[in-house]
Amino acid sequence: MSLRKLVFGAVAAAFVAVPVATETATAEETAFIPMLTYRTGPYSVGGIPLANGFADYLKLVNKRDGGVEGVKLEWEECETGYNTEKGVECYNRLKDRGLVFNPNSTGITYSIIEQAAQDGVSVLSMGYGRADAADGRVFKWVFNFPTSYWSQATAWVKYIGQVEGGMDKLKGKSIGYIFLDSAYGREPIPTLELLGEQLGYDVTTYPVPGASMGDQSGVWLKIEQNDHDWMLMSGWGLMNQTAIKEASEIGYPMDHFIGNWWSGSEADVLPSGAAATGYLSGTFTAPGSGYPVHADILRDVYGGDKAAAEDNSWGQVLYNRGVSNATYVVEAIRGSIKEFGTPVTAANVRWGLENLGLTADRLAELGMTGFIAPVQVTCADHEGGGGALFMQQWDGDKWSVVTEAIPVMHDVTRPMAEASALEYAVEKNITPRDC
Repeated sequence: MSLRKLVFGAVAAAFVAVPVATETATAEETAFIPMLTYRTGPYSVGGIPLANGFADYLKLVNKRDGGVEGVKLEWEECETGYNTEKGVECYNRLKDRGLVFNPNSTGITYSIIEQAAQDGVSVLSMGYGRADAADGRVFKWVFNFPTSYWSQATAWVKYIGQVEGGMDKLKGKSIGYIFLDSAYGREPIPTLELLGEQLGYDVTTYPVPGASMGDQSGVWLKIEQNDHDWMLMSGWGLMNQTAIKEASEIGYPMDHFIGNWWSGSEADVLPSGAAATGYLSGTFTAPGSGYPVHADILRDVYGGDKAAAEDNSWGQVLYNRGVSNATYVVEAIRGSIKEFGTPVTAANVRWGLENLGLTADRLAELGMTGFIAPVQVTCADHEGGGGALFMQQWDGDKWSVVTEAIPVMHDVTRPMAEASALEYAVEKNITPRDC
C-alpha cells in the first residue's frame, strides 16, 4: 500500500467506508458493549483506526469462537466527535445496556466517572483518563490498566537517563513538554516536575490550544530559542503531525523527540516524509500485523482479503491499540462468566476487570505473545502495577520497537495516586474500600 493511501485512507474511511455501526448477535445469551467512537471531526485520524481495531476483534471472537464462553457479543457505536458533551450523551443513552464503557477520551472519562459509579457501570480508560484511578480502593468502578500517564512520564525519564548514560546525567538537562491544552495533556506534568526536582533537570511546558493545533509556529519558535536537550509530547490528531513537521523545520533532532502512546501513529509521521525519521514514541502495544491474532482477523473477519483489511487500518499502531482494548474487555467478560455464569451483568463484569489476570500462557492462547504484556489487576491496584513502557521508533517506513521493556517508577507514581485519590474521596465523601 502506498504512503499516500496509508495517510489519507483513514480520513476517507470516515465518509465512504465506515463499518456497520451496530452488530447484533442472534444467540439467546448476549453481552452488550457500547462503543464511544469518533470517526468524524478533527481527531478522526486517530479515532477511526481505534474503532476499527476494537470492532474487528469483537467480530473475530463471535466468528472464530462463537462468542465468549458461548455468549455472543453485541455492540453499538455512538459517535462523539471527541466532544465531551456528546460523549456524556452517548453514555446516558447506552448506560442501561452497557457492561463497560471505553470513553476513548480523557475529557469524557472525567465527566462520567461519578455518574458511572452511581449507575454501577465500569469505565475502562485504557492508558488515559485519571491517573489516580489506579487506586481501586477509591475508584471502584474505574480502571486505567495497563498503565497511566504518570507511569509513562517516569518511563520517558528513565529512557532519557539510559541514553544520556545514567540517571545522574540528567542533572542540568533541559526538557521541553508540548501538549494539547486539556485535561489529557496536563496529566503528566506533576510527575515530570516532581522527577525534575529529584533529578535536577528543568522542564518547560508548552500548551497548544485545540483551536491552534494546525498552527504551532509561534510555539516552536520559543522551543528553538530555549534549545532543549529533549522534547516530549502529548498530542492527538492534527496536533501530532503539525508538531513533528515544525520540529523538523527548525532542525530539532528527531531521536530526541518523544511522543506519548497517542502521539506515535502512522498518520502522525507520514505527512513529514523522511524528515520524521528517528522520531520516538512510547507504546504498550506492538506495531505491525505479524502476530497470530492478525492472521486470525485477516482470515475470519476479512476472508483473507488483505487489501480490505489494510484499508481498515489492520496492523497500524492505533488499530492495534483498539484490538488490545477489546481484548481486555472480552477477557473481563470471560472471567465474569466463569465466576458467575449468565446472564452477564455490569456488576459481574466489574469483578472481571478487577480480577483480570492476563498471563503469558493466556496471551499465547490468544495469539498475542509479544503483542501486549501480561497484566494483573487487583482490588487496590486498577492500573495493574503500571506495567512497562516500550519505545518505538519511526524508520521512515514503519514503526519498530527499539528498547526492552522499561519498568515504570511505581514507587513514585503509586504514592502520588494514593494521595490524589484520598483527596478525591474526601471531596466526594467516599469511604475507601478495605482491599
